[in-house]
Amino acid sequence: MSDFLAALGLVFVIEGLIFAAFPVHGKKAMQSVMETPEGTLRVIGIVSAVIGVLIVWLVRA
Repeated sequence: MSDFLAALGLVFVIEGLIFAAFPVHGKKAMQSVMETPEGTLRVIGIVSAVIGVLIVWLVRA
């Protein structure tokens, strides 16, 4: 559970840094997400989750 919380904290750090350093690009990215069809977002989400699991598995192995 502590690993999960550490990973969640890192997600917040990375997202916070993106919006702090590049607010205009962050807004454009959010606008792009809002215009993307739901099916495409689902596929991107699944692929991202699988890649994340593979990275964690490789690092922890």
